[in-house]
Amino acid sequence: MPRVVVVTDSTASLPAEVAQARGIRVVPLQVVIGARVLDEGPDGATPDVVAQALRDFVPVSTSRPAPMLFADLYRELEADGVDEIVSIHLSGEMSGTFESAQLAALEVELPVHVVDSGQVGIATGYAALTAADVLDAGGTGQEAAEAALARGEAATSLFYVDTLEYLRRGGRIGAAAAILGSALSVKPLLEIAEGKVVPRERVRTASRALARLADLAVEVAGDQVVDVSVAHLANGDRAAELAAILAERLAEGLEGREVMCGELGAVLGAHVGPGMVAVCVSPRP
Repeated sequence: MPRVVVVTDSTASLPAEVAQARGIRVVPLQVVIGARVLDEGPDGATPDVVAQALRDFVPVSTSRPAPMLFADLYRELEADGVDEIVSIHLSGEMSGTFESAQLAALEVELPVHVVDSGQVGIATGYAALTAADVLDAGGTGQEAAEAALARGEAATSLFYVDTLEYLRRGGRIGAAAAILGSALSVKPLLEIAEGKVVPRERVRTASRALARLADLAVEVAGDQVVDVSVAHLANGDRAAELAAILAERLAEGLEGREVMCGELGAVLGAHVGPGMVAVCVSPRP
């Protein structure tokens, strides 16, 4: 059978041990903190480092991987005898990472199926894991790419931020919306729709925001079998509280699995700021 390998990027939030066990290769994005350029990961840009820099008003920005970085990995895999690659990445509406992978695919001889998950964070990670599942079951690279795309489209990513200012700075939400949110002292609930960050609701308090996140997640899950993950940036207590609520309310749909809970990656954290709490509900195929 053809040997096919899944590639994703660091924003997919896959634990290193999970990616290694599933044979998924991960390409890092970069975080620019002041004059330092760091790869996202435990030995470079971490969530704690980014959160502190934002609190200290140190300039923080992010950078996509250069096409050459993808091309080098694709050539390495080709030299190792890989026949096809399925390369799955965060929304092309919010990052040039998908475009970099597309350009790199033109530089190699073997087929590379480049997938825009239309998502961010663990929703992209779930898409990559689904592709690996399809390949493990004997599916083709094309089938794995199609399954990854479908999983990304089926996922719902919702999040709460303390302020819209960080999203405004990064160009992920309009200045008018950010100013309005600040003026009204509301706690915005946002979601990923068609690959973009869009407003979902506005509530008055952080407690109400978390309660609404729980309600919306339960509503989305319905009676489906789902994977659920809660992520945060410097807001571990509230994230753990939300995860516990969801574990109880979605127990049947989780089929014995736990609600994952952890800190958001450094790249995504740079755009939402400290205090953010997110939930991803991803129906299983």
